[in-house]
Amino acid sequence: MDRGLVVLAAVVLAPSVAMVACVSKNKYDAAVVDAQQTHAQLTNAEAELGKLRSDLDAAEAQMQARDQKLSDLATSDHNVEAQLDEETAINSKLRGELERLGKNVDQMLQEKGTLAKALDDAKSRLEELRKAQAAAEARAALFQQFVQKFKSMIDAGQLKLATRNGRLVIQLPNDVLFDSGQTAIKPAGRDALVQVAKVLATVPARTFQVAGHTDNVPIQNARFPSNWELSTARAVEVVKLLVAQGVAPGELSAAGYGEFDPVAGNDAPDGRAKNRRIEITLQPNLDELVAAPQIQ
Repeated sequence: MDRGLVVLAAVVLAPSVAMVACVSKNKYDAAVVDAQQTHAQLTNAEAELGKLRSDLDAAEAQMQARDQKLSDLATSDHNVEAQLDEETAINSKLRGELERLGKNVDQMLQEKGTLAKALDDAKSRLEELRKAQAAAEARAALFQQFVQKFKSMIDAGQLKLATRNGRLVIQLPNDVLFDSGQTAIKPAGRDALVQVAKVLATVPARTFQVAGHTDNVPIQNARFPSNWELSTARAVEVVKLLVAQGVAPGELSAAGYGEFDPVAGNDAPDGRAKNRRIEITLQPNLDELVAAPQIQ
C-alpha cells in the first residue's frame, strides 16, 4: 500500500480551497464536483478496508511522519532518497500485513491507483485554470498601467487602448500618422509615436507587432499595387521610428492587413476612418498561451 491511500482524501479538499479565489466560479465549481465524486469513490474503497484499520494505524502514522520528513527535506536529494527507501520498507511491511490477512493487495492497489489518477487529473485542471486566471489578471494590470501612461494622448484623441482576442492593442489613426496614400510619417504622428516609444521601452521582456490597416478604397500605382503593400510599408515605417527612439528591434515586428481586418463598416466615412489605423499589439508570452482545460 503506497502513501497515496493515506493522504489522498486531504489532496481532494486542499487544492480546491487553495485555488477557489483564482478561478472563475463555474469552472471551479465543476472541478470541485469532479473531485468530490472521486472522493466518494475513495470512501467506498476505504470502507472495504475498515476491518484492517486497527492493524494498520501504527503503519499509517509512520507514513504520515515519513511524508512530513520528505517535505522538510525536499531540497536535499540524499535525504529524499533515504526517505524513499524508508517508504519502500513501510510499503513492504503493509503489503505483508495485508497478505497475512488474506486480502488481494494487487487488486486493491490497482483500484486505489485509478482513484489517485482521477484526483491528479482534477488537480491538474484546477492548476491550469489558476495559470489562465493569473495570466488574465497580469494582462488587466498591464492594461491599467498603459491607461495611466497614455492618458494624455487618449484624452487628446491621438490613440486608443483596446483588447482584441485577449490581447492589448494600441490603436493610432492613420489620419494622425499619414497623408492619404503616403508612408511618410507626419510631424504630429511622429510626436505621438515618440511618446509611445518611451512607454514601450519601459515594458520588459515583451514583444509587440506593428500592423498597418486600411479601408476598402482601392489603391493602385507603381509603388503600391494594392492596400496590402501600402499597409505593410506604413507598419515598417512605424517600426523604424520606434527603434530609432529606443525600442529594441528584437521586440518588434511589422505586418500589413490591408482592408481585411476592419474594426468598423466601410459603408460610411466614419467607419472607413476607423479602419485606417496602425495597431501596436502586445504579443503574449508562452505562459499566457496555456489554455484553460475544458471541464465536462
